[in-house]
Amino acid sequence: MIIAITNQKGGVGKTTTAINLAVYLGKLGKKVLLVDLDPQSNLTSGIGFISDDDSVNPIYQGLSKSIYDILVGKASIKEVFVLTKYENVHLVPASIDLAGAEVELVNAMSRETILKSALDEIKDEYDFVFIDCPPSLGLLTVNALVASSKVFIPVQCEYFALEGLGQLINTINLIKKRLNSTLEIGGVIMTMYDVRTNLSKQVGDELQKFFGEKLFKTIVPRNVRLSEAPSYGKAIIEYDPKSQGALAYEGLAKEVVKLKKW
Repeated sequence: MIIAITNQKGGVGKTTTAINLAVYLGKLGKKVLLVDLDPQSNLTSGIGFISDDDSVNPIYQGLSKSIYDILVGKASIKEVFVLTKYENVHLVPASIDLAGAEVELVNAMSRETILKSALDEIKDEYDFVFIDCPPSLGLLTVNALVASSKVFIPVQCEYFALEGLGQLINTINLIKKRLNSTLEIGGVIMTMYDVRTNLSKQVGDELQKFFGEKLFKTIVPRNVRLSEAPSYGKAIIEYDPKSQGALAYEGLAKEVVKLKKW
């Protein structure tokens, strides 16, 4: 099952969801591949591959190739993926080179299907493949949507949360119509939920009305420990396994497993 985790709005918890959902699924015995498709490389650093220096073009420890090399035809996915410190979780890392990939791929043949072709080589080796998308609807995100059968949409429970969702859904429908007929919204995840505010409840109610059964029952709360963990290169299961954020992602992983028969 290949799943794109996407929302063109930044800061909604895409990378946090990708890392922690993958790690908890790995703990449940599922084999998971994480694909970092964001030039900011937050997933790569957030799961433990800390850069050797603070330069503009950091070299991550132990990593010589990245998803960029796959997209431009310099390497196969089997040459790029690496093991992480978490059980059953592998990673295709990103690097700053990815920032120029969209320009380089403009004239490439079948440019929308490059990632799909790469993942076809190994998708049967994993229970789940999660693609962490950049906060845009550009060519990288299109590649993720073409390669995937499902989309997970994290939505921040704040005022502007619903803005742009219509555009994202239109893009998903367009991809489904023209490039990937099997693409479906697999689930919507409420993130950064603040039980102290009426606003979070109102956003949740609107999402329930719009998405119905597609809305995951598990709600990810606003949690300081979740925010801190990536700066230490740790998933929440390692950083603070008893925090509310950890319990939420553990619950979400169990919910995803139950829905595996989509």
